[in-house]
Amino acid sequence: MRHAFQGALGAMALAASAVLPSTAAAYTLYSQDGNQLNADLLAVFGVMDSHDRYDGVSGAARWQEGFAKYGLSGHTERWGGSTYGALSLVSSATWGDGDAGGVSNGSERRTSLEEGSLGWRSGGLLPALGQDGLDVSVGRQVVAVGRGFLINDDGLNAGKALGGGGLDRGGAYYIGARHAFANTAVLKLGDAQGLHGSAMWLRSDNKAQADTRLAVGTLDYSSAPGTVGLAYIRGLGVDARYASPAQAQRKGMNVYSLHAEGSAGLPDTELAAELARQEKDAGTDTAWYLQASHEFKALPGGPKLSYRFTRYSSNWDALFTGGYLGWLQGEVASNYAGPFNSNTRIHRITLSAKPLESLTVGALFHDFRTLSQRQTLNLDGRELDLYAEWVAGEHLTVSPLIGLYRPGADASRGGVQNRAGTNLYAQLLLIVPF
Repeated sequence: MRHAFQGALGAMALAASAVLPSTAAAYTLYSQDGNQLNADLLAVFGVMDSHDRYDGVSGAARWQEGFAKYGLSGHTERWGGSTYGALSLVSSATWGDGDAGGVSNGSERRTSLEEGSLGWRSGGLLPALGQDGLDVSVGRQVVAVGRGFLINDDGLNAGKALGGGGLDRGGAYYIGARHAFANTAVLKLGDAQGLHGSAMWLRSDNKAQADTRLAVGTLDYSSAPGTVGLAYIRGLGVDARYASPAQAQRKGMNVYSLHAEGSAGLPDTELAAELARQEKDAGTDTAWYLQASHEFKALPGGPKLSYRFTRYSSNWDALFTGGYLGWLQGEVASNYAGPFNSNTRIHRITLSAKPLESLTVGALFHDFRTLSQRQTLNLDGRELDLYAEWVAGEHLTVSPLIGLYRPGADASRGGVQNRAGTNLYAQLLLIVPF
């Protein structure tokens, strides 16, 4: 996610908000003879408070966000294989001061179509490709590539405070009400093991993303130790009316990626890495990460410790990356203060545990270092976030979070926080699935 520096509205597109899973909980309306119809509903409400703002305004920001996603989904086993589809709407709003980054102003309200997709899986009809080895889908839907380092969804939810309101997507900036691409065509070949790949066409109708259009191809090989693979992205076009100079470079852009993930045969261990290269008219940029995690199952609560190093070169375009506790690194930094997955290197350490079956607690520490042009905009900083996720019941999850963010430079020295002290950020999310 992004905030708006003066004259830098295009930077918004370098981070996509995806705080919560976009798939709503399902209530089965009908299920018989391989046919199923579900009613889907997910409601989320959040209360946020930030002692400091990052839009050039002094003082605190206190605001609330909410959305409800509701619709139908289902599948049928007729006509060979499985035909599936989904149709949903989203109603969203922001109240109060608007967010601490100056993306929303508290007056956002919108109801719009979120999903409208149809697909077919081959089941066991094509044994050479494996179970469901052919999967074709079209329409409005959420699409991700790999771990979301390049494409996680179309989740940037700008408000009325940007571009004179022309980029408004209906508010709920932090909790990320909308995730689906406006139109897609997706072909997947192969099952989860062995050689498998995909070809995609994606079109965004998100003006903060300049209505970007992309072609994507992936090729992966998966076995017990893990997965290695390649991805290619071709920028097909943008809407010049909304594109920043950086987004205008997406037309004709080529992105190449090499990624790997898995346990490498080590018990209770996860390893991952990715190296990506962007070729644009303005030049070449790179981004990469290395990550290692280990779960200590023998200890009470099964704590999991993870370390990740990420580096984005000076003019890296983060495209459609995102994801809660994923590539949006630091609750204050990734949402309001920066950096935003460009011109930075990040050390990240996370620790989580489950002291109770219904309770997860965690801590995240980030260290940010701006790589170049530090005299113009210095987004160095450190952040510690403490959070909990309590499943209070079948239809309620409560998630509080406290963040402590200390910038390396205040506004007088090229930063974006008016004062040099530590900002206290707090939020409470109520998640209601049915």
